[in-house]
Amino acid sequence: MKIFRTPAEFQAYALANKRSGKTTALVPTMGYLHAGHLSLIDIARKKADIVIVSIFVNPIQFGPTEDLDKYPRDFERDSKLCEEHGADAVFAPEPGVMYAPDASTFVEETRLSRPLCGARRPGHFRGVTTVVAKLFNLALPDYAVFGMKDAQQLLVIKRMVRDLNFPVEIIAAPLIREHSGLALSSRNAYLSEDEKERAVVLSRVLDAARPALIEGGIEAIPAVLEAMRHEIEKAGGRIDYVEALDASTLEPPTEKSADLLVALAVYFGKTRLIDNTLVWVKR
Repeated sequence: MKIFRTPAEFQAYALANKRSGKTTALVPTMGYLHAGHLSLIDIARKKADIVIVSIFVNPIQFGPTEDLDKYPRDFERDSKLCEEHGADAVFAPEPGVMYAPDASTFVEETRLSRPLCGARRPGHFRGVTTVVAKLFNLALPDYAVFGMKDAQQLLVIKRMVRDLNFPVEIIAAPLIREHSGLALSSRNAYLSEDEKERAVVLSRVLDAARPALIEGGIEAIPAVLEAMRHEIEKAGGRIDYVEALDASTLEPPTEKSADLLVALAVYFGKTRLIDNTLVWVKR
């Protein structure tokens, strides 16, 4: 497995693969890999000749009071896991080689990125789309694999790919959970054992919401969300948002909405967790 630290060397490798006719799948990550990330690598391995994993804690998607400096990192462990799961290359640059000191160009999606995390984390999705666009230009992938845990991110990236004509097929991978039901996240490492136990309420309320919304349709949304909020607060969670939006537009659902994205962001202690489920609703 090759490890690249600079964009120039990495792009030269990607160009050589492209010219040889090999297909490439990219798995963008911020590292501190868990079983969810590894499932993305496994999907990529089945899809393409060359599998590339990027490991980069992207500074421009973090707000000034967020956890950039504390974000968990373990490159030695990550690279070993990548190799065990069949990755051909890892791209792990430092911020200084990814962004020039006077960088002034960004990529921004302005519609799907507005609600949910976009409303609470100004500039976050501009940082995500900018770095993903750069990774696409460097890796030249035929496929890119993203997990459904970050459902809004997935929709934003799909829109960017469509609008800017990137020749990349976006593959959506299922959300992976711990045995308890807690969605896997690198930030779970911040949780105490007590916080981890209480955070399981997130998957429980989503599981309960699904049949209620399937049966009751969009008319049931206010009562279902209120019940979710009540259970989360009872478990000691501090709610950032609990919302149900049209899964295609991320706007308030209407009678024409076929699918709902039920999404939440909740703090346990100082750790912000996100989770979601997709629900088909009766019309």
